[in-house]
Order: sequence, then structure tokens, then C-alpha cells
Amino acid sequence: MLSSLVALSGPVFGQESAPRFGIADVHARSANSIPGMRTGFTGGRYQLRNATMVDLIRTAWGVGAEQVVGGPAWLELDHYDVVATAPAGSTPDTLHAMLRGLLADRFGLKLHRGMQERAAYAITAGKKVALERASAADETGCRLQPGAKPATARGVAGEPVSYECGSITMAAFAQALPKMRGAPAYLFSYPVVDRTGLQGSWRFGLHWSMRVSGPPRPPTADTTTLFEAIEKQLGLRLQPVKISAPVVVVDQVSQTPTPNVPQVTELLPPPRMEFEVATIKLADPKNSPQGSSVNIQPGGRMQIVMTLKELIQEAWNELGPDLISGGPKSMDETRFEVRARAPAPELNDGPGVWNGTDINSMRMMLRALLIERFHLVAHEEARLVNGYVLVTARPKLRRADPRNRPGCKEGPGEDRKDPRLTNPMAPRLVTCRNMTMTEFAAALANFAYLPPSASVADETGLAGKYDLTVNFSPPTLFRGVPGPRDAADESAVDPNGAISLFDALRGQLGLKVESRKVSGTMLVIDHVDEMPVEN
Repeated sequence: MLSSLVALSGPVFGQESAPRFGIADVHARSANSIPGMRTGFTGGRYQLRNATMVDLIRTAWGVGAEQVVGGPAWLELDHYDVVATAPAGSTPDTLHAMLRGLLADRFGLKLHRGMQERAAYAITAGKKVALERASAADETGCRLQPGAKPATARGVAGEPVSYECGSITMAAFAQALPKMRGAPAYLFSYPVVDRTGLQGSWRFGLHWSMRVSGPPRPPTADTTTLFEAIEKQLGLRLQPVKISAPVVVVDQVSQTPTPNVPQVTELLPPPRMEFEVATIKLADPKNSPQGSSVNIQPGGRMQIVMTLKELIQEAWNELGPDLISGGPKSMDETRFEVRARAPAPELNDGPGVWNGTDINSMRMMLRALLIERFHLVAHEEARLVNGYVLVTARPKLRRADPRNRPGCKEGPGEDRKDPRLTNPMAPRLVTCRNMTMTEFAAALANFAYLPPSASVADETGLAGKYDLTVNFSPPTLFRGVPGPRDAADESAVDPNGAISLFDALRGQLGLKVESRKVSGTMLVIDHVDEMPVEN
């Protein structure tokens, strides 16, 4: 599994001399409807929200999640919030060094560097290389050019991508290629290395057809894949290889951080979960956006247009409409327009942030607004609700390798086979390792394109742990099928090569997802006014 491990001397990459945060609030957090870590640094406050230990390590050491290996099972399952003070103007490098110190101090984290074999692409030289030697006048690097005429094909469409590269080494080109426009759709997350043996700097042009995720179109003679472009235009080749890549190996880490200092709440008070100002009025049929919408603008300003029931759904983390009980009929009919301004945002980057406003914080503020202006009173209650269950068809499962850390990731399994390379209409490849059926069922809800608040219960009756890989298509690739398919749909096979997740589960793993009543949590409306208190 691991090879050529190289331990470093000294405690955790020289943590004894690393800078430290002024004060830090570190605590475990409960499940969140917004997947992924959210980070930001403003006003001397550095925040990492909803972060797994793998997220914290990869951030602190500047590596990919796949480069964090070893460690206990909970490393990708438990989530934490970290809020710490640092001098204003601290650089990312300084913040990451401080985070390394915090992980060592509060979690007892110890790591060492190692090497691990992983799949990659290598650029190799063909029989006739079509490159020109760069001159001193050539501009360094590769520059994206304006698009030319469209080119379409099965799983490939859109205007061609065109680059002009000058004074670039093959090593630099290999490093830049995965980040070029349109290249990730061909290369996925695989790195590219230079094995051409070509020395010096070169200049060349390169263009290929964009691969898109929409329905297929008739092929044309103008279609050029990235692989064809490399070979026909440059006389080079992109070939799958195995490389030895650096990793960080977790030797020791505590699941429970050491306690915060008693003054942490006073020195790092939690953000106020209320809008600074908000107005609610009936939506104007002529001037308000049609349908339901959330528009969050820079500076925390936002416009939300929804029915009262939809506002409640949004405020309770996109709760499904069938999970709300009670309330007047007008909740489903009368549309309101909310205009509000949130406090100055403290999270300013990451996938969980819209224009500087944390989505989860916005929902908590909206919840407080509904309670105040509509006198909303509600409680949660366990009931049988519409849901999904995972059952067996004819199981084709592989027992887990106990050395692997439990969790799911995008990409191939241990066999390194990647069917996405030959069938672009099935671009999702999810591998879950060392997981029980209960854990796998829970993970399914994260990538099965089910309603946001849906869950999947395990009723397979299978014990033990398994390694599972499933290759499928997002619902948008099914010709004429709008939105997610129903989990019980047995006809989810499209002749264009798209594969529904539910058909993939049955064919590849011998499992089925069925619609059924399951035990769940219902939000019961005890009281709500039909109209809000005046602004």
C-alpha cells in the first residue's frame, strides 16, 4: 500500500518553531446540510468551518485529500469548527503554519512524510515531435486564445479550446495541462508528469474540443479530443502510468481536542445570527422575480422571494416539503419578498460561501426572522416519512481491505480502472472503502441526486465492511428527463450511454434503492401568522 516511507526527524515537521494563534476555539460540530469545509480570514479571525481532520491536515500542509493517508477511521467522518485569532495581514503560509501548530497542540497530531503509488498520465514523445525551439522573444507560458467555430460529438461539445504556448519546458507544460480550460473533463483528478526526455524550452499551439456534461450531439469532422490534440498536433502522447507521489502519513491524532481556555467565548464571541436589517412584503407579481429565488449580493445584501412554506424549508436547511406538517393553507400560496442585510461576512472564500456570506449562517438568520416577524412556533417530531431504503438484489460486493480508512471519494478503486475514460456519458465514479452497509446507505444521500433532506436507510441485512465502486451519470445526461429520477425507476438506462445511479447500483453492486416509509424527523408547525409583523 505504502512504499518508501521516509520519516522526518523532529516533532511534526519542525512544529517547535512554528508561529502560534493568539487564541483558538476548537470544537466538534454536528451534521451540517452544507457539505465541504468553509474557510475565511477577515478582521484578524481565521475560520475553518465544518472541517474533517483530513480537511485540516490538507489545508495545513498544502496537499490534496488523497495525499493524507493512514490514521483512524473517523478522520473523514467527524467534523470540527476552528476559529482562531491571528495578526491582520497574516499570509496564507503563516496561517497554515499556525494551523499546523494548533493541530499538534490541541489534537496531539504527529505525521511523517512518505511516498505512495498512484495513477497519473505521462506525456511521452512520439516518433515525430512537432515542436519548435523557443526564442528569447517568446512570452513564457500558455495563453488561452479566443474560441473558434463549434465542434460537437458524443459527450464532446462546445467551442474548441485554443492555447498558444511559448518558452515553456515540458515539465512546466505537464504541470499546467490539468488546469487548462476543458482539460479536467478529460484528465479528471489525475496528475500529469513529463517523460518526454525533451530538454529546454519550446513553443507550440494546441486546440481541442470541450467535453461537456449535456446530452450528446451528432459527431462532426471537427471534433478533436485532448488526447488526439496532443498526439496529432504536437507529436506527443498522453499515456496512463503509475507514479510515486508524496503523502503525509498520520501516526497519531486524538479524536477529542484539548479543552478551550475559559475565556474563549468572551474573546471569540460567536457571530450574531440575525440580520442587521430586514423587510418583508408581499411579492409584486410584476417586479419581483418569478418562482422561488435566493439572490445574495456582495456585502451581505440579499433578496429572497418564496412562499412562507418555502421560506421555512430554506431556513431549516432545505427541508423537504413533505417533512413539514401543520400551518395554514396560505403557506403554500402567498409569496413574500424578503430584503435583508447580514452582518459583515467573516467567511470570504470556499465552496460554502455565496459572495462573502456563509449559507448556513444566512439560513439561521432567516429562521430568526421568521420566528420574530411571523411569530413562528415549531417543534421536531419523530414520524414515518417518505424516504428511501437500500436493499439487496443479487449482491456483488468485495470485502474491505481493513488497512483503508473508511470514506467515499471521487475516483477509481484499488484496481485503478476508470470507466469514465471510455464512456464520457457516465462521468461520476464514486469509491467508498472499508464501509458497512449502514455507512454506505448514509453516504448515498450525498451523491444520489435525491431531495436535499432525503436519507437512505440500510435494510440489506449485510454485516461486515466492504469496498464499493459505482460509475454513473448525473440526471441531466438523460435525454428528455428533467431533474432527478425517482429512485424506484427501473427504466433508467438511456441509449446514449448514460447510466442512472440506481441502475448502476443494481448492475455493478447488486443493490437497489427503493422508495419507502422510513423513520424520520418532521417539523411540526404549532403556530404561524399568515402575514408578518409590519416592518
